[in-house]
Amino acid sequence: MKVKVKTWPHFKGELPQYQSSGASGFDVRAQIDQPIVLKPMERVLVPTGLTFEIPLGFEIQARPRSGWAAKHGLTLMNTPGTIDADYRGEVKVILVNLGTETVTIQDQDRCAQLVICPVIQAQFELTTDLSSTERGAGGFGSTGKQ
Repeated sequence: MKVKVKTWPHFKGELPQYQSSGASGFDVRAQIDQPIVLKPMERVLVPTGLTFEIPLGFEIQARPRSGWAAKHGLTLMNTPGTIDADYRGEVKVILVNLGTETVTIQDQDRCAQLVICPVIQAQFELTTDLSSTERGAGGFGSTGKQ
């Protein structure tokens, strides 16, 4: 699948690429003029300098990078973040520091990974009766621990 990518004037470096033949996500880098110091429980909008022309029937999901999450508690605020096929603005990611120590984000740090995913749009039909299931209306924790 080919996806067109536009770079913004503040973009530096190379276009994103997959790091292995089996990778589902590709990393995007922070495109910032000065380091961002993120204290515990703070969040920040980080620009990537990229806009994508996503084919209809697909979306891009923004996800945290596992290394930053495991080592520093850095994750994305709305995981996964959705970039719709008709969005033509700059992709930015909302980083949040859930760790216990301050984290500094430098220009060109790999700040998130993006995954291209298929999308199905439903046709909603109003009804007064739904089929029954064994679970029924059982909500949070209704199926037990295991």
